[in-house]
Amino acid sequence: MTIVSYAGITRPSFLLAHPELPVLVYCKLQLNSTSALRIPSNDMKRTEVTRFRCYVAERTFESTSVGSTLSNTGNVRLGRKQRSSSSLYSRPSLLEMKNEKIANRAKVYEFLRGIGIVPDELDGLELPVTTEVMRERVDFLHKLGLTIEDINNYPLVLGCSVKKNMIPVLDYLGKLGVRKSTFTEFLRRYPQVLHASVVVDLDPVVKYLQGMDIKPNDIPRVLERYPEILGFKLEGTMSTSVAYLVGIGLARREVGGVLTRYPEILGMRVGRVIKPFVEYLESLGIPRLAVARLIEKRPHILGFGLEEQVKPNVGSLLEFNVRKSSLPSVVAQYPEIIGIELKEKLLGQQCLLHSVIDLGPEDFGRVVEKMPQVVSLSRLPIVKHVDFLKDCGFSLQQVRAMVVGCPQLLALNLDIMKHSFDYFQVEMERPLDDLVTFPAFFTYGLESTIKPRHKRVAKKGMKCSLSWILNCSDEKFEQRMEYDTIDMEEMEMPSFDMNTLTEPRSEDSASDYDDSDDEHI
Repeated sequence: MTIVSYAGITRPSFLLAHPELPVLVYCKLQLNSTSALRIPSNDMKRTEVTRFRCYVAERTFESTSVGSTLSNTGNVRLGRKQRSSSSLYSRPSLLEMKNEKIANRAKVYEFLRGIGIVPDELDGLELPVTTEVMRERVDFLHKLGLTIEDINNYPLVLGCSVKKNMIPVLDYLGKLGVRKSTFTEFLRRYPQVLHASVVVDLDPVVKYLQGMDIKPNDIPRVLERYPEILGFKLEGTMSTSVAYLVGIGLARREVGGVLTRYPEILGMRVGRVIKPFVEYLESLGIPRLAVARLIEKRPHILGFGLEEQVKPNVGSLLEFNVRKSSLPSVVAQYPEIIGIELKEKLLGQQCLLHSVIDLGPEDFGRVVEKMPQVVSLSRLPIVKHVDFLKDCGFSLQQVRAMVVGCPQLLALNLDIMKHSFDYFQVEMERPLDDLVTFPAFFTYGLESTIKPRHKRVAKKGMKCSLSWILNCSDEKFEQRMEYDTIDMEEMEMPSFDMNTLTEPRSEDSASDYDDSDDEHI
């Protein structure tokens, strides 16, 4: 019996060729029925097996009996092993991939160490697989002005892709108006911005700032001054700090101007920084509303360390004979006095005034109370003003009395003082003692106040002191012109009035302050 089939067995059922043929093996079966193999079975029947040939990888295996199957199996397996390395579907194992990744990372680390970067903190951070890509990142950071030292201060910046992270962030900042010339310092202070998403992280913060009434043109300056703000949560510290300041009396319409001039407020914690500062100033005798007004005018005072600067400076003021009752006035007049290196300045100015006008410690305390800015005056202006008063004919004792009575004499414009003194001598024809009694005469405008009021008084033929003429508002002066007698109680030296800080505001916003908050006389 002849069987025409690819399987050359009818009974019993077993395969003569090896079953594990490799993939993509071209196998051609060739049937030949010229001879048959007889295999005995249990029922003594005969079974005919057809001879066939199998071509595998261009090698011919011929089988004519069952026994040849075993010998050919080894040859087929050998052929499969020889072809495995050239298979189109072959790929490295997980172990091989892991070893290759470790080798590539070692090369990147070696490159970084070679240029001075310590890669110890980069373990676990996904880095470029080639040194070429890492070199591109380092070169880009160098173009931005960052040094190797800057990168070592925050090596995680090397995990940022140039195209996916750095360029999109920098483009966004540039479109906002942040100057390229500030990028270097910007990234030194807050390199984490390069990890940020423009849509998810940066844009919401910018919109929040605009919602705080910060003008769009001021946004770039705010970011340049305080880049760390881009990392804050909107509903965290930023919102609570503003809410607290508004709660103590800071006008809502002033918030934008305050934050523009001192955006660091948005990063201050209320419980740890702002509230203790406000409460301490209150304990000195400054009303809470007055504190809010001081913050409106000079928001940077919130940055003075309470324990490191403010409290020690208050102690120094007391040590140099400033009376405790005068502390509120001193701080309100010159808030910076609680944030500077004060003790050395106090000691230096006390010695200077003692050498120039023989001023004693107690009188020095009175001078600081009336004009706390005196601690920031340099030696040359003080000496020039003292010499001018001496040249006017005042004795050293009189000069000292005038400085104690009105320390502003040491800081006024000398040319204006000369014109005022000439008018005093020529037109008013008063004795020098009148100036010793009321040295604040020099602080009033010659054309706006002194001349017109003197003419009015002279026309009426009234005899009155300089204080009675000058130390009042225009409205009050008009009332005085109606007096038949002069009220001696109104003849007082001008002094700082704390109530000026707590008076109701006008409708005009005061958010557009000049940048001359720190102008030292």
